Amino acid sequence: MAKMPEFPFDPSQIADFFKDYDLSKYFPQSSLPDIDPAALMAAQKKNMDALVEANKAAAAGYQDLFKKQMAMFEETLTAAQKQAENLDTTVTPGSAEKQGEYVKAAFEKAVENMTLLAQEAQKANASAFSTVSARIEENMKEMKDLAGKFTG
Repeated sequence: MAKMPEFPFDPSQIADFFKDYDLSKYFPQSSLPDIDPAALMAAQKKNMDALVEANKAAAAGYQDLFKKQMAMFEETLTAAQKQAENLDTTVTPGSAEKQGEYVKAAFEKAVENMTLLAQEAQKANASAFSTVSARIEENMKEMKDLAGKFTG
């Protein structure tokens, strides 16, 4: 029997655990009349594979999102340092207007970055959802086919 994953959120460790895990021993043939345990286990394996793929897609998307957040943070920090170096502490005509332009530009950049990050998070979630949705549709078809065997 496979060893439980050390890190429960690692999709590859979860997949490895279920590769060797034989659930059919818990369902004796005699207790499930007219049901093929091998087909049932194959369907469940497909479900687990779909979940693993969805988790991989989500993990990859969030890793990319984290990298972009770090790049934006470094860019913002560099810009803030540059602004601090150029900060004019003397009050002269137009200095307040110039400082206001800096603040406005920083705010607009922050909104742009937040929008980009929200779009990236949405892509990561959509990718994972797409994988799971496709498997749900496939599972529903399998269930209808199975139900047809009992009623037909």
